[in-house]
Amino acid sequence: MIKSELVQRIAEQNPHLYQRDVEHIVNSILEEIVEALARGDRVELRGFGAFSVKNRPARQGRNPRTGTKVDVTEKFVPFFKTGKEMRERLNAD
Repeated sequence: MIKSELVQRIAEQNPHLYQRDVEHIVNSILEEIVEALARGDRVELRGFGAFSVKNRPARQGRNPRTGTKVDVTEKFVPFFKTGKEMRERLNAD
């Protein structure tokens, strides 16, 4: 599912809201998550999961084409861990 499909489904389930308002709400939520992660905060949505930032330290990599060694700089990457309720629903028999 892509963001536009999510907006469309939410708008269909809430006919009293305009689609542009739903789109604004979805964009606002996603932007807040991004800003919190940029600050280094953790975002937890109960029953859904938690977003956090993990550090990948600098390391020595290798160019697969030439085989030469390449320095890879330190990176911070987003990480998502599913919540217990979501895991249970996905793994239900």
